[in-house]
Amino acid sequence: MKTRNAQGVWSIVVAAGSGSRFGSAKQFVELAGVPVLDRVVLTVAQHCTGLVVVVPEVAVSNYNAVMESLLTYDMAQWQVVAGGATRSESVRCGLAVVATDAEVVLVHDGARPLASATLFEKVTAAVFAGADAAVPALTVTDTVRWRSGAAIDRDDLVALQTPQAFRAAVLRQLHRESPQASDDTSLVFEYGGVVEFVAGEPRNLKLTSPEDLLMAQALLVSKSQTPEQNVTKPDCAIRVGHAFDVHAYSDDPQSVLVLGGVTFPNERGLSGHSDADVVAHVCMDAILGAAGLGDIGTMFPDTNTEFEGANSVELLRLATESLRSKGWIVGNIDCSVVLDRPKLAPVKAEMETKLSAAVDAPVTVTGRRTEGLGSLGRGEGVAAWAVALVTR
Repeated sequence: MKTRNAQGVWSIVVAAGSGSRFGSAKQFVELAGVPVLDRVVLTVAQHCTGLVVVVPEVAVSNYNAVMESLLTYDMAQWQVVAGGATRSESVRCGLAVVATDAEVVLVHDGARPLASATLFEKVTAAVFAGADAAVPALTVTDTVRWRSGAAIDRDDLVALQTPQAFRAAVLRQLHRESPQASDDTSLVFEYGGVVEFVAGEPRNLKLTSPEDLLMAQALLVSKSQTPEQNVTKPDCAIRVGHAFDVHAYSDDPQSVLVLGGVTFPNERGLSGHSDADVVAHVCMDAILGAAGLGDIGTMFPDTNTEFEGANSVELLRLATESLRSKGWIVGNIDCSVVLDRPKLAPVKAEMETKLSAAVDAPVTVTGRRTEGLGSLGRGEGVAAWAVALVTR
């Protein structure tokens, strides 16, 4: 759901820094299993019709691919561009591709992953109401002095945050002479424009040091959020899927047993619409279930002749691609196969290699014997269980 004033609003996410104080490019480190910049993008995109993400030049190609998987819903326009040597230069790099008919431009730090929806709505509404700029501000609570020792009245001070909203024409005018500033609101003050302060949020911290990342982690998982914060708890970044599948042996003398992509030419095959590879099937169901994408029957229905006799490891690869398109990747899969013959140990490594290549993650396979018990012990079929971990 986009904010009510999103029409005519563009956003620039500034994330081109090297993270010298942090020790690495902080915008790409993971926060609760999700890269910081991904969290920022997913939040900002809800409050604009156009989005520009400014990253280091070496990251442009890779982050284009990330954006394609993140913004799976309808976003009118977005672009990833290379930033400059300073923050102001990076803002100008983003501003250069903002649509000419944009009315309001939001500028947000790529290292502030916890800004709430309310904050975006407040600054946007203030500019639409007539301000040249709107900025979240926090009251300074610490005692502040000049280095010389002279006191400063902290009641006259505020700490500024992002997102900051600007009348698009004003922001373009301010950057025409390529000025340098720690933030764009400073330029509006120098210009003599109208700046409106809105209440900032203590939890909207900027990641500057590794300790800030730990604080953000604690805030993210905190259950003490108040309704006034209007913060939606993010979707879980890690999910687990569990699946079971069983196939009876086929009566067709021409059928061949396939397990984990490995063919057993001297063994009776299993009954199924595809190649009846119960191991690949259970791996598919586990990852699809974890990501909430249905199961093998919904993705590859047996009513579709296209999948008749299909290679199930190839279907597993296609299922994995579907996960990626929804922003998920496979962490690992562990599979147990229940049968008395054939023995899987001689081909275990080959099975794991084929399955791991299909999901681009480690897959382990373990054979379990029935000790002659039940229908499986009577040789009526093969069963398999799998547990899969998927992450954002």
